[in-house]
Amino acid sequence: MKAYKLFRELKNGDISSLFINKKERYELDRWMSAENHPTKGFAERPFWHCCSEPRAPHLSEKDRVWMEVEMDGYQEFKRPDSQGGVWYLADNIRILGRVTSV
Repeated sequence: MKAYKLFRELKNGDISSLFINKKERYELDRWMSAENHPTKGFAERPFWHCCSEPRAPHLSEKDRVWMEVEMDGYQEFKRPDSQGGVWYLADNIRILGRVTSV
């Protein structure tokens, strides 16, 4: 299933996570398994967090980019509309490419 994920975009064009395991760099078109990286101040959810649409009003989009992803092994996680509504918690994702229009 396709979904959307917001990534941090570095000056050199690399992408990484917004908050957890920020040193990791991600490649397009490669299946990646979720890993658990306990981080102080964040709930432990050992999954990729994805959205049903490229919208997360509670997050800044400065130096960030929405990417379309394909998910495998996911569950739906209902959130308030102010946090984008439906999130998906996925076991595996593959980054397909940049979302060009939101």
